[in-house]
Amino acid sequence: MAIEYACIMPHPPLIVPRVGGGQEKQVRGTAEAMDKAARIIARIKPETIVLSTPHSVMYGDYIHISPGESASGDFGAFGAPDVSFGKTYDTEFVSALSGLAFERDISAGALGERDKRLDHATLVPLYFVDKYYTDYKLVRVSISGLPLAAHYSFGRCVSDAAESLNRRTVFIASGDLSHKLSQSGPYGFDKRGPEFDLKVTKAMKTADFSRFFSFTEHFCEAAAECGLRGFTQMAGALDGRSLETAFYSYEGPFGVGYAVCGFKPAGADENRRFGEIYHKDQSAKLERLKKSEDDYVRLARQSLETYVKTGKYLKLPDGLPDELTRAKAGVFVSLKKDGRLRGCVGTIAGAEPSIAREIIRNAVSAGTGDTRFSPVEEYELPYIVYSVDVLGEPEHIETTERLDVLRYGVIVYCGRKRGLLLPCLEGIDTPQKQIGIALQKAGIRENENYKMERFEVVRHKAHTEGESE
Repeated sequence: MAIEYACIMPHPPLIVPRVGGGQEKQVRGTAEAMDKAARIIARIKPETIVLSTPHSVMYGDYIHISPGESASGDFGAFGAPDVSFGKTYDTEFVSALSGLAFERDISAGALGERDKRLDHATLVPLYFVDKYYTDYKLVRVSISGLPLAAHYSFGRCVSDAAESLNRRTVFIASGDLSHKLSQSGPYGFDKRGPEFDLKVTKAMKTADFSRFFSFTEHFCEAAAECGLRGFTQMAGALDGRSLETAFYSYEGPFGVGYAVCGFKPAGADENRRFGEIYHKDQSAKLERLKKSEDDYVRLARQSLETYVKTGKYLKLPDGLPDELTRAKAGVFVSLKKDGRLRGCVGTIAGAEPSIAREIIRNAVSAGTGDTRFSPVEEYELPYIVYSVDVLGEPEHIETTERLDVLRYGVIVYCGRKRGLLLPCLEGIDTPQKQIGIALQKAGIRENENYKMERFEVVRHKAHTEGESE
């Protein structure tokens, strides 16, 4: 048996009457919707419920599966310690799931548990389920900082584990939507909050899970959402299945979006292999990018590829333009993979005899020497996107009024401590943010007597047709 039912549920603790103390009436629609989903689960009588939570242990590069025989939790942190229950884990399912993830080179498993207790994002959905049905074992999985595609692939492992064990299984994706729907909410307001909720609920209603892949990291961060990765795991668990969809409710009375949606798998549907579709689209896009590279970007790519494959630096190619071989300048090389930074290293002033040699050296350093990341491995090379920033001469400035985050980068320095931030970076929309990050990178406190310089850059990056800078 594969997944027999899946649903998206939010996890506001105040929806539990003993916690809400009357406030639960403001999310009555959500509570009624969760009751509907819970009754469907009770009719299915699953042997195992797999629940994805954003509030278990979370790692940047590892999807955690809760280990052990059992776990318990309560709402003590929310003033209701007497509302508690324990759950038995399906250890056989956990073993099968971990094994499949290992076989498929997905970074996931049962190592690294920090807190055995069930978190509130697990407790809230199960509070409703347990009203109607309790004869199941639990598999609790976390989300991670890995790309959405990795979460989708992990969801496929969940489905395959259920099928291999012949388990009657339900998948619950516990997650709220945006936390920035109103100024009175916990995180204030951002226009991308309502926009996120509108788009993600449309994806739920139509079961068009390809839309999940369209959200950028910056957009999700600005919207302060917490459920998308769990929803994508659920989508992976439903890969290749036609679905009967029931969208039960959407509310946002406290500045946080709550949606409840159920999915009943039917027959096979090869047009719903959203992970494969995404990877094909990405591969085609990367090929188009490679064809549009200029000399700067191509040199950076060839440099890193040569070093990773051979352990040697690229020899200076013939036929490069004079601007690369005769001029000197500071150069930053940035790498991205799946839309996320994978490495960035550069020099403020030219340290090599030419810009070309600066690119060769810094591309290797970005891929193998940026201490924030593990070294790039050969299998990753086809998925790396490169950009090269050539720095102009810096000039001293006294005030932030002379900065423009789209045009100028900034250098801050105090004694021997120096920090630099490039211009036109996603999420950096004010000089204050730009300076703050540069100070942090330099290890300079804001109250220190630091000085500033600004500089312009020429940014080289590949573009697909129709794409703008």
